[in-house]
Amino acid sequence: MESTDFDQTASKPRAQRRRPDRGTAWSVVASLLWLPQAALLATAVQWMATGRAAEVGGLALGLLVLGAAKAWCEGHGMRLSFEAARAQVDTLRAQVVQALASSSPLDTRRVPSGQAASAVAEQAEAIVPWLSRYQTAMWRTRVLPLVIAAVVAWQSWVAALILVVAAPLIPLFMAIVGWRAQVASQEQMVQLGQMNGFLLDRLRGLTTLRALGAVDATARRLRAHAESLRQRTLRVLRIAFLSSAVLELFSALGVAMVAVYVGFHLLGYLEFGTWHGRLNLGQALFVLLLAPSFFEPLRELAAVWHDRAAGEAAVQTLQDMAREAQPLPGALAAHAPQVPGARQDAARVTLHNVHIQAPGVAASAAPVHLDIQPGEHVALWGASGSGKSVLLAQIAGLLPTHQGQVRVDGVPIEDCNAATLRQRMAWMGQHPHVFAGSAARNIRLDRPDVAEADVATAMQAAGLGAVLQARPISSLGEGGQGLSGGEAVRLALARLAVAAPQAGVLLVDEPTAHLDPMTASQVMQALLQLAQGRTLIVATHDPVLAARMDRVVPVQGAEVLA
Repeated sequence: MESTDFDQTASKPRAQRRRPDRGTAWSVVASLLWLPQAALLATAVQWMATGRAAEVGGLALGLLVLGAAKAWCEGHGMRLSFEAARAQVDTLRAQVVQALASSSPLDTRRVPSGQAASAVAEQAEAIVPWLSRYQTAMWRTRVLPLVIAAVVAWQSWVAALILVVAAPLIPLFMAIVGWRAQVASQEQMVQLGQMNGFLLDRLRGLTTLRALGAVDATARRLRAHAESLRQRTLRVLRIAFLSSAVLELFSALGVAMVAVYVGFHLLGYLEFGTWHGRLNLGQALFVLLLAPSFFEPLRELAAVWHDRAAGEAAVQTLQDMAREAQPLPGALAAHAPQVPGARQDAARVTLHNVHIQAPGVAASAAPVHLDIQPGEHVALWGASGSGKSVLLAQIAGLLPTHQGQVRVDGVPIEDCNAATLRQRMAWMGQHPHVFAGSAARNIRLDRPDVAEADVATAMQAAGLGAVLQARPISSLGEGGQGLSGGEAVRLALARLAVAAPQAGVLLVDEPTAHLDPMTASQVMQALLQLAQGRTLIVATHDPVLAARMDRVVPVQGAEVLA
């Protein structure tokens, strides 16, 4: 997936904080309704103090109506903010999943599945409170203190001055603490993803660990991961508690100073600080009721400050995962056009000025020029690590070709037609993955156009008939549990046989590696039968298999000697 596309989408939460959404606006309105409530409450107390208690019924009714309106606005705003945040997270999560799903299956830098699952399913949830709560708290902090300071200043400029002087100290110290909180949150999420990836990987290989007697060593490593995660989590919590303590300290000092001033003003010791003489009881109570509300948005902001750090860390993690994914050529093409004159018979494969390049590795210095005629059987011959598997993947369009062109019947493999050209190819990898399920389902791969008769024919062609008869409906374990090495290769060969009738090019990577001579001979014979009338390109270092090809193309250190 293109990183620019993802960055634009992923930056939406950060950009949308510049203006309030509807949910935030309703929440701000709910907070502002406290001002008329406080005025009614202070007026009621003043009337009762002056012998007008019988007249406070109307004030009580108005207070009740404002309270109900405040509660409705608050609830409505929270619901809208949560729905908007959930929609953004769902979109972000879908784009990350698309980036991972459309990445090349041969990318060695792909994020481990456990870490990816943790980031997409678990860590992404940390973005919801950041968007729904933090944005609301930020706008309340921007609007409410200014309005309250102006209203208080209308009654007493000294009380407003106390609030204005105390307020900047809170965000200053919170910002200092918040910088460290964000770093700690990122470290915690990285550790959490690594532990999940480690656990999933070890669970998949639990049978092998038991056979090697490495269960205790794995348990010790998992315990070390858990202890490291515990320490990082406690570090995040300590910083969160520190930010709350800073806020409570300065807000308590601000409210206390206002209360002291108002008290001495009512007693007559401080005559200054007002515009219209001494404050009466109702006016003084109104100022005291608004003083804690002045710091309330800051208190709420401190409570969700950790949500901001966790949310930004989660977004950064998702951005990095999508940005580092090596895109599969043509994976994001919405509608790949049909290649004019596309056929299902043997195809001509031409490589012009192609540089062999694996993900994260520098390209080969010498370009590759290769012309494979229709129906020709070619072996890419070389030692392990020479680059023949990478070259085979570039021919298949499973890895991007940054320099040069790969052509199938004269049509270059590009993003606009890579998916269509891959339909003319059948691929057999060196390490085929076996899913949990029956052998027949592993061959069909849930493709609706593959009939049971096709599966049976493919199994017979690959020499898996005995396996089908022994366990026709039994399930194979995830990763090939229940299959020997030779049976796993035959299973991959059966998949190739199912796709062969629609393919004109067969691309096979090390089909006889790690097999005994007898099994390798059987696999070889089955492969050659499937390749009759089709173009076959095999990456191998098996001299017996190479000798049975029409042509051998040596590959030495990413240099093709054609």
